[in-house]
Amino acid sequence: MKEIERKYLVSEHIMDVVKYLQSKKIRQGYIADLDGKTVRVRTKGEKGYLTIKGKSIGISRDEFEYEIPFEDANQLLANFCPKVLEKERYELIVSEKKWEIDIFHGKLEGLIIAEVELESEEETFELPNWIEKEVSSEIQYYNSKLIENA
Repeated sequence: MKEIERKYLVSEHIMDVVKYLQSKKIRQGYIADLDGKTVRVRTKGEKGYLTIKGKSIGISRDEFEYEIPFEDANQLLANFCPKVLEKERYELIVSEKKWEIDIFHGKLEGLIIAEVELESEEETFELPNWIEKEVSSEIQYYNSKLIENA
């Protein structure tokens, strides 16, 4: 399956919006990160996931995600992931597009990133007023790189 997404830095004004929304706690770590290809384990709320992502080409990459037992995900995080990233995720619909807003914790406290998945790289959409800067192609904002500072 192809993942096509754009990623943005978000202003603090988003807090006025998300305070009315439910969030899910996410904990994630990387079992492997080799040449832009990753194997990630994640808990989101009370569910566990194993995700394999291919190398990014533009804003697209192959992605395969599988739900796994929550306890297995926690064991994989504990036993195979030297660092674990923690964030709160809020989902918000803006002009018929689903935005995922991640508010990071720990050493990344203060970082807020929003992602929107698209049908094609050329798809146009409305940018919400809380968007500050696009960082889709800036590798330092990939979760697999952010975790190095977690």
